Amino acid sequence: MENLIALLVAAPLLGAAVLLCGGRRLDRTGHWLGTLLAAASFAIGAVLFADMLGKDADERALHSRLFSWVPVEGFQADIAFQLDQLSMTFVLLITGVGTLIHLYSVGYMEHDERRRRFFGYLNLFLAAMLLLVVADNYLLLYVGWEGVGLASYLLIGFWQHKPSAATAAKKAFLVNRVGDMGLSIAIMLMFTTFGTFAFGPVLESTGETSEGMLTAIGLMLLLAACGKSAQVPLQSWLGDAMEGPTPVSALIHAATMVTAGVYLIVRSGTIFNAAPDAQLAVVIVGAVTLLFGAIVGCAKDDIKKALAGSTMSQIGYMILAAGLGPVGYAFAIMHLVTHGFFKAGLFLGAGSVMHGMNDEVDMRKYGGLRKYMPVTFVTFGLGYLAIIGFPGLSGFWSKDKIIEAAFAYDDGIRGWIFGGVALLGAGITAFYMTRVMIMTFFGEKRWQPAPDPDKVPSVEPGIEVHPGEMPHPHESPKSMTIPMIVLAFGSVFAGGLFSLNESFVHWLEPVTQFEHPHPVISVPAITTSTIVVLLLGAGLAYLMYGRRPVPVTAPRGSLLTRAARRDLLQDDVNHVVLVRGGEHLTRSLVYVDHTLVDGVVNGTAATFGGLSGRLRKLQNGYARSYAVSMFGGTAILIAATLLMRAV
Repeated sequence: MENLIALLVAAPLLGAAVLLCGGRRLDRTGHWLGTLLAAASFAIGAVLFADMLGKDADERALHSRLFSWVPVEGFQADIAFQLDQLSMTFVLLITGVGTLIHLYSVGYMEHDERRRRFFGYLNLFLAAMLLLVVADNYLLLYVGWEGVGLASYLLIGFWQHKPSAATAAKKAFLVNRVGDMGLSIAIMLMFTTFGTFAFGPVLESTGETSEGMLTAIGLMLLLAACGKSAQVPLQSWLGDAMEGPTPVSALIHAATMVTAGVYLIVRSGTIFNAAPDAQLAVVIVGAVTLLFGAIVGCAKDDIKKALAGSTMSQIGYMILAAGLGPVGYAFAIMHLVTHGFFKAGLFLGAGSVMHGMNDEVDMRKYGGLRKYMPVTFVTFGLGYLAIIGFPGLSGFWSKDKIIEAAFAYDDGIRGWIFGGVALLGAGITAFYMTRVMIMTFFGEKRWQPAPDPDKVPSVEPGIEVHPGEMPHPHESPKSMTIPMIVLAFGSVFAGGLFSLNESFVHWLEPVTQFEHPHPVISVPAITTSTIVVLLLGAGLAYLMYGRRPVPVTAPRGSLLTRAARRDLLQDDVNHVVLVRGGEHLTRSLVYVDHTLVDGVVNGTAATFGGLSGRLRKLQNGYARSYAVSMFGGTAILIAATLLMRAV
């Protein structure tokens, strides 16, 4: 079985190599090849999962070493894999949801002439993410980490003829490089401290290391997680990443890139347990981001960007739970998996709506689509109920557990603060997701004629749109609706199955520590409060958008609304702090270079140049001048000698 671990990564990697290097002869069949290899990886994962279930909990981990990557004395790096309960959870999520997204893309990208290349990039994305989660050491994890960054750059900027897509790809790539510096520094600190970067020796030796060093490593790991998982302050790339094809958005938000940071923190839980300050920083980042993303989602009229704000917020919940330590690790991963189902379903549903609406993304130009797209309406609606935490659906079982764990943090004022933030986030989530549902599927139709593509380029090329043509909404083909239906089942049932007899907690317990939370208030009171807040948020959205006509043009709104439309000024802050700050720093360094460094160098040269010019006058070539100089020098020496004797 150990040999099958490598095949998990090899199958989609082979697909990427064949599709990207095979040439145009694969244009007609390449999309099916990519989908088949993604499904093959899922099948391998399912076989490994079945084998794992047949063993005792402590004997389920598998290890496989292929070869020595860097065989240098004192620095050994292996290509080796580790498959335990935590990584297996990610394998099934990545390959299962990834395969459904591949199948959806067959219909969605049908008219794109570069479809073969697109599926090659999707396969590369899966391979890199699988390598990240099955690596048995931080250095090999870093290879997958960078591979995910490369694949996201290629997919976000897939339609590079659009300036906005090319810019978004570069932005995602550069922002993630900041986080990647954190991971590289953390790996360097691990090697200098532990002499290795393998998970086992590093995590087992934390008790022998100073808290200061563990705090430094933890903070660098958190910086890495902020980049990949779009957490404050490195969250600015996520909204712009919607410029890529919708299946890319689903893959990034549900099963791959944004989940990498959560995996990194939970995998490194022993480090954070021994570094309370770093652990508190994780909780703060998660709490701030879950509110940040929720507020941004409230003000977006672009359906994909509203869902992007939702992802930022939901990942914030996961990061918050991961920072709570043993009371939150299992719930962070549980919410990650349930989120994978309903968020993938929501994004694919958004793509289905766009497919029937001439690629229109503005929800103010939708309305009443439930009559024309019944399958999309039902599947999207189930995803909506799951994400807001409607009782009985997946989000109810996973997100409510995080809220309970947040109220149990530190058994004091911190529990009230972070529990209150998590509860408030649930209410805001219900508000903006109800807003999305009402503006898209209910009310009167607000459809607008297609704009001139020369003036307003299509968001998602591939559908022929004539200027002035009215949309003709219709249900998507089965290749798109079948994955949505499967994901809808996961949105409904996954959380309940995981919570049955705490099965998911016990599944992860040999890998991640677990302690039952003891909230500062009773669990029934928390559950009741969560449902009340949910109903208040949904009710407020209904009053604002269900009982009133939705204007096609957004009103100016309050100061907070205008700021939220601009992503709470995150780009403005980055511009002032990083761009302007970088410009001032560069100018200061140039000034220091010109005045101080060049001044010292040029001044020294001028001093010696002037001195040599004056001394050069003594070398005039006349013998009589030299004789006088010698006579004068001799006289001075004699006078000095006589003076010394007299004294």
